[in-house]
Parts: sequence; structure tokens; C-alpha cells
Amino acid sequence: MARVFGRIRFSYIYIGLILVIMYLPIAFVISHSFNESKLSSVWAGFTLDWYVELFRDRSMLEALRNSLLLGFMSSVAAGVIGTLAANGLARAKIIGGGAMSYLATIPIMAPEIILGMVFLVFFSLIGLPFGLATLFVAHTSFSIPYVFLMVKARLAGLEKCYEEAARDLGASGLRAFFDVTLPMTAPAILSGMLLAFAMSFDDVIISVFVTGVDFNTLPVKIYSQLKTGVTPKTNALCALLFFTTTVLGLTSVWISRPKTRQAKQ
Repeated sequence: MARVFGRIRFSYIYIGLILVIMYLPIAFVISHSFNESKLSSVWAGFTLDWYVELFRDRSMLEALRNSLLLGFMSSVAAGVIGTLAANGLARAKIIGGGAMSYLATIPIMAPEIILGMVFLVFFSLIGLPFGLATLFVAHTSFSIPYVFLMVKARLAGLEKCYEEAARDLGASGLRAFFDVTLPMTAPAILSGMLLAFAMSFDDVIISVFVTGVDFNTLPVKIYSQLKTGVTPKTNALCALLFFTTTVLGLTSVWISRPKTRQAKQ
């Protein structure tokens, strides 16, 4: 019994240390976004002035709009492509389908700096101007696996009898997909799109390689400002980004979780 309690306590301590190491720097940045002093080493009192100045910065707001637009476009495109790819592999009996599924997840496992260099060389060879178009293609490419994996996992848990019943009642394959398969996989699709939006919104490394002069995203804007020093306004922006990403992640988990009633049925 003592060994069991010792293992449990050790696991709690280990997890606690990991969480402290991960989130203590983030907590430090968030706390100093409310610091009245410009110096992070000195606490001069609580204030919200840095958030007010942040929303008065036109260049920062423009970069925010660009990131929101890019995230929305890439997540929608990734949702369509990832859903079709997952359904295609689930329906078709292809030799080496497992290898194709593995290849589809390479953008997640590959280092971002390698992907950024690949996109840079590719766009330079085809002569595509750097800007919104190159960012859209790059962000869509590394966002597709998130939707693909979520939809693939959802399809693996669905029985084929629903779609077969629709086909027996006279529905075509396309109508059975839109009336049966798509509504049942909609939570997984939406969850994958939220994850894709969060990853697109937070991306820095790939965006640095493929962005243009006339189009700047918010993470790249923050990265360029860090070279001249961290200001409380930057801390405020990082705090807002952290909370936004956290909300999107929790929403994705909540949407993708199985409903209690459906699980019982």
C-alpha cells in the first residue's frame, strides 16, 4: 500500500513540475502585461493602460486582421481537403492506404524550418509573389493533417450500416455522404478546423519564410518587435494570444468529445 501511495505522489509531483516548467514563463508574461512600469524587473502597480495602447496601434490591428483572415481561409480550405481525403481513404480499398495516411501527417512531424525552406524554394521556382497567396498555400498545407486525423478517427468509430441504409433507400453515394456521413462527422470537422485555425494563427517560422512586404501577420509582427526589446504592450498581446489559443483548444476538445446520450445509445 505504501508503494502505491508513493507512486501516486511521485506521479503528481512529476506532473506538477512539468506544468510549472511549462506555464511559469507564460504566467510571468501575463502578469507583467498589467505592470505599470516598462521594466519587467520592477513592479510599479496594476494597470490596463498597455491593453489600451495595444488597441490603439493601427499596425498591430492590421496584422491582427491579416492573421484572422489568413486563419479563416486556411482552416476552411483545410477542412474541405482534409474531409475529402479522410472519406476517400476510408471508402476506397487502396493498396498501401496506411502508408498514404502516414504521408498525410508528415507536415505535422516535419520541422517547421524545413517546411518553411521548402515553401520558399517552391514559390520562388514557380514565380508566385510572396504575400497572402503564398501564406494561404503554406498554412493550408500544414493545417490539412489536423482535419484529416480528426475526421479519420471519427469515421473509424462510425458503423457503415447508416450509409448502407441510405443507399438501400435509394440515395446516391453523393446524397448519402451529405445527408448521413457529413452530419455525423461534422463535430470532428469543426474541431479539426478550430485546431487548424489556432495553428495558423500562432505560426511564426513558416510565415517568416513565405510572407511578403505588403502583408504581415500578427506573430511575425511580434517577432520583429522582440528584436528591439520586449515591452509591456508586447506582453499584453502575448497574453491575448495565449487566451485565444486556449479557448480555441478547449472548444475543439469540447466539440470533439462524444456525447453521453449518443455513447449510451
